[in-house]
Amino acid sequence: MAIIHQTTMEPTKLDLLTSWLPGRSWYAGDHVVPLLTKSGGFRLDDPDGRVGLEFMAVTDTSGDEPVTYHVPLSYRGAPLTGGNDALIGTAEHGALGRRWIYDGTRDPVLVGQLFALILGEAEPQAQSISDTIDPSVTISITGHVGEPPAEVMEIADGPRSTDITVRPSAAPGPVMIRVNRVLRPNRPGLMAGTLGHVTGEWSVAGVSRSRGRFAVLRVP
Repeated sequence: MAIIHQTTMEPTKLDLLTSWLPGRSWYAGDHVVPLLTKSGGFRLDDPDGRVGLEFMAVTDTSGDEPVTYHVPLSYRGAPLTGGNDALIGTAEHGALGRRWIYDGTRDPVLVGQLFALILGEAEPQAQSISDTIDPSVTISITGHVGEPPAEVMEIADGPRSTDITVRPSAAPGPVMIRVNRVLRPNRPGLMAGTLGHVTGEWSVAGVSRSRGRFAVLRVP
């Protein structure tokens, strides 16, 4: 189960994301400096207990309308080999010391656990409470699409999402995990080729909670 340390981090995650977000292809803001607040998300466990895995929703209120982004984050006690381009920044954690914080879509541990979650083989954990399952996160899967582990074949950022093509074990071919970066409330129906999805919650100050798809499993 995920252990949440009630301590400080300097700089904070929001500080790091404020500098990092404007350089992403899926950043929708007109302002160079976003105004971010934490608005939701959940965590997953690393089976080896070494990497922190968080699926964070942050809302930018710098523009005329708030925009909520989904940023998967991985936290490591040492640099990720070959992960320089995915590094968001480093921070000093009050209990764990220096942490290297990465865009989780480029971290094989996070991608592997996200795939396991979609298949129902991992349990979503509460974002801010230790040893607590988050019942607000729901999954749906249609048919057999292979088994973990899954080899990452390609990663591509688009205007609203990051697409991760993986080849699962015991599968006839690859599948694609689409990580939605700009979160929107659920709309009726699903795109053709959808095999499964993960739905979570977020909220914006003064607005009731919204539910939407954080990630979708598709035919590439």
